[in-house]
Amino acid sequence: METSILNLQPEILENESVKLVPLQKTDFEKLYKVASDPLIWEQHPNKNRYERDVFLNFFEGAIESKGAFLILDKITNEVAGSTRFYEYDPENKTVFIGYTFYGRKFWGTGFNTQVKKMMLDYSFQSVEKVNFHIGSENYRSQKAIEKLGAKKIDEIEVAYYNEPSRHNFVYQIEK
Repeated sequence: METSILNLQPEILENESVKLVPLQKTDFEKLYKVASDPLIWEQHPNKNRYERDVFLNFFEGAIESKGAFLILDKITNEVAGSTRFYEYDPENKTVFIGYTFYGRKFWGTGFNTQVKKMMLDYSFQSVEKVNFHIGSENYRSQKAIEKLGAKKIDEIEVAYYNEPSRHNFVYQIEK
């Protein structure tokens, strides 16, 4: 069976309570309002991403990726965070999901599980494996991705957009 080409930025992915919309340049202020909380980044490889200029660099990378989304709470229309598809490899039928973060209000609410499930369901229409880079000290994200059935398959240095390389684990979920 021939699989389709993965569009890294479909118009909208949504369920009853969560909506992913393509990230726009005009979303900077509302997303930075969420990202400016230092506690969001305490386990992240880039711990100072709550600083405006550091976050601006992250945001520019997200826009340039053409695979980034604003995560919205459909009930309140609040910005919950952001995520993206990246490093799509049609030949090996793989894609990465990552650069995900949420405001603390959304931690432990099931939002991450819902977002990842929508993204996985969408991805598996075109790929066989979905990978995730997770910082070696980001225990919260490691636990979350393991709950979804991901297996740790590698450890590598990841070069972030205009930032130093950081030690990451690679996790994978197969179709």
